[in-house]
Amino acid sequence: MIADAHGKPKVICLTAGHRHDIVPAQAMLAALPPDLRVIADAAYDCVDLRDWLAQRQSRVVIPNRKNRRKPYPFDAVTYKRRNVVERTFCRLKDFRRVAMRFDRLDATFIATICIAAVVAYFLK
Repeated sequence: MIADAHGKPKVICLTAGHRHDIVPAQAMLAALPPDLRVIADAAYDCVDLRDWLAQRQSRVVIPNRKNRRKPYPFDAVTYKRRNVVERTFCRLKDFRRVAMRFDRLDATFIATICIAAVVAYFLK
């Protein structure tokens, strides 16, 4: 999921449980305007993703992995805003049907997440 600065979900994608989240990251970010700040955790520290975001002229705020030999510059103050996305996940998991994943079909589960997002963020 990609959320904006206010925690509202902008792009939602469902991946297999055994698949890493960086696989659909580029496709999800392509759905957004390029002139934005991308804040992600160290799991998204990939040269290909960083180069693609730099090509799109997006500001990248991703901490370096511990094993990176040539660290990239990193803005720790801006990185603290990443908790907004974590709070978005927690807010969606307040809905029991989302947290326990009662829906067996992927399409039904995505629809449930979209309805929960509408109720949680857009019907205030």
